[in-house]
Amino acid sequence: MKLTDAKIKNVGAKDKRYELYDGDGLILEIMPTGKKYWRYRFSGNGKRYRKTLGRYPIVGLREARAERDKLYFEIKKNGYTESIEISHTFRQVAEEWHSVHKKTMKNERDAIRLWNRLELHVLPFIGENKINAIKPPEILSILRRLADADKLEMASRVRSLCSRIFRYAVATARADNDPTHLLKGAIPSPRLKHFASITKPNEVGAFLRAIDSYPQPLVRYALQFSALTFCRPSEIQKARWVEFDIKNCEWRIPEERMKEKRLLIVPLARQTLELLEQIRNMSGHCEFLFPSARDPKRRPISESTVLAAIRSLGYTKDQMTAHGFRHMASTRLNESLLWSGDIIEKQLSHEDKNKVRGTYNAAEYLAERRKMMQWWADYLDGLRGQ
Repeated sequence: MKLTDAKIKNVGAKDKRYELYDGDGLILEIMPTGKKYWRYRFSGNGKRYRKTLGRYPIVGLREARAERDKLYFEIKKNGYTESIEISHTFRQVAEEWHSVHKKTMKNERDAIRLWNRLELHVLPFIGENKINAIKPPEILSILRRLADADKLEMASRVRSLCSRIFRYAVATARADNDPTHLLKGAIPSPRLKHFASITKPNEVGAFLRAIDSYPQPLVRYALQFSALTFCRPSEIQKARWVEFDIKNCEWRIPEERMKEKRLLIVPLARQTLELLEQIRNMSGHCEFLFPSARDPKRRPISESTVLAAIRSLGYTKDQMTAHGFRHMASTRLNESLLWSGDIIEKQLSHEDKNKVRGTYNAAEYLAERRKMMQWWADYLDGLRGQ
C-alpha cells in the first residue's frame, strides 16, 4: 500500500529500525531515535544499491517520489554509472559487514548481540552519516557517553566493533581510513575483573571438604571435577563423553569449544579417572558428563546450578565463583615453585600473544603437565585431609 503524509506523520519509533514501503524501490526508514529517512533501492552492474534521498519532513513524500522517478529514468536511459552518487552511510556498510561476517561467528546469538550493540550505542548517532566523512571526534563522543555512564568495557568493545566496520569499509573502497585508530587511550581502559577465588591452603581444604558434603551427587561431581581439572566453567559444563580418551588418560577439548579456538589436552590424574567412573554410573548414557536435570538428553548443566551450589555451601560471590577454581590452581601451582610458568599457563590454556610461532603444539610440555596434574590431585587430597 502506498504511503500517505498522514501515515508517515503518525508512525513512531520502535526498539529497532524498521521500514515502510511506498513502491518502486522507495522506502521510508524509521530509526529507534524517531528520525525518518528516504531510501531508494535499485540494481546496477549485477549489484543492489541503496541511495539516501533525504530526511523526512525536510524531504516530503512528493519530493522523494520525484527524486526516485528521476533516478529510475536516468538509470534506465544510461544504465548504471559512477556519476550516480551512492551514499555509503555507516549503517549501510555496517549491515553489509554484519551480513558477511556473521557466517563466521560462533553462533547466531553472537551475531545478534553485535548488531544490537550497534543499534543501541552507535547507529542512532552516526548511522546515517557518510562513512568516509566520519571523524574521530564523532566516535569519541559515543565512547565518552558510555564512559560517563561507567561502561568502560562496553566503550572498549564499541570502539573495537566500529574499527572492524571502518576497516571493512577501507578494504571495500568506501572509506580512506579507520578513525578509531586515533582514539586509543582517549578514554580510560576498563578495569580488569578478578574472579573471586579461595587460594589460602587451609581455606582450600575447608572448601573441598564442604564440596564433599554437597547432597546432590552430579553437582558435587561437577565441583570436584572443576577443582581437579581447573578448566573454564563452560568447558566443564559442556564436557562430552566422546572427548575422553580413558586409555591414554586424556580429556581432549576440541578447538570449537575453546576460547582460543585451539585444542586443549587435559591429562587426567588417577583421582580424576576414579571420579569419572562415578560420573559415568550416573550419566554414561547421556551425551554430556553433567546433563541438565530438566532435559538430560539435550542440554548440559547450567553455570547457575554450579554457582547456586557454591552459594549454598556458604560462600559469597566475593569469596568464590565457578571461575575461581582456575585462579585457585594457578596461585597454588605457582607458589609451589615446582612448575615453570610456561607449563602452568599452557595447562590453563592462556595464549601468549607475544609469542610468534609457526604452528601450535597442543601436546607441548605434555609429559610435564601429566606430572603436574597428578601432583595437583595429590595436593588437593592432602589439603582435604588436614
